[in-house]
Amino acid sequence: MAYDKADIKRRMDGAIEVLQKEFSGLRTGRASASLLDPVVVEVYGGKMPLNQIGTVSVPEPRMLSVQVWDAGNVKATEKAIRDSGLGLNPMPEGNNIRIPIPDLNEERRAELSKIAGKYAEAARVSVRNVRRDGMDSVKKDDALTEDDQKRLSDEVQKLTDDAVKRIDDMLSDKEKDIMTV
Repeated sequence: MAYDKADIKRRMDGAIEVLQKEFSGLRTGRASASLLDPVVVEVYGGKMPLNQIGTVSVPEPRMLSVQVWDAGNVKATEKAIRDSGLGLNPMPEGNNIRIPIPDLNEERRAELSKIAGKYAEAARVSVRNVRRDGMDSVKKDDALTEDDQKRLSDEVQKLTDDAVKRIDDMLSDKEKDIMTV
């Protein structure tokens, strides 16, 4: 397996993208349409993501709104949101479901910060695994001189350091979001 900088960078960026998606699902006390991304609704004899049942919007900073396209799915959508474990209490009004975003208590904020930390650590582990693969490919390439191996190893380490710094910065920003009242 030859050293491929583009592949290493792509895989590290992939770990960061996954972290961004996980962070977007963490509630910070402010309304965000992505908060409802993990919600799956049982309709038409199957399970569908909420964004395929209706339109999610943010009419106010502390309110979400779901415009359900088919009036027959309002009850199922309301139940899915209520049972999602997000601590939300949907209020149906015709085809529209209003979802007030409650304040987070201090205990819940600390819990969310811990979860964010776990997500970030998983991303760091993923980046370090990519680093290990990159270092192995450099060491196993007999066509490289010792100087080239050192230079490429340093390059892999720099990519790793940059990715970990981005992860740490994202975690810091998310923790600020969570802890800000």
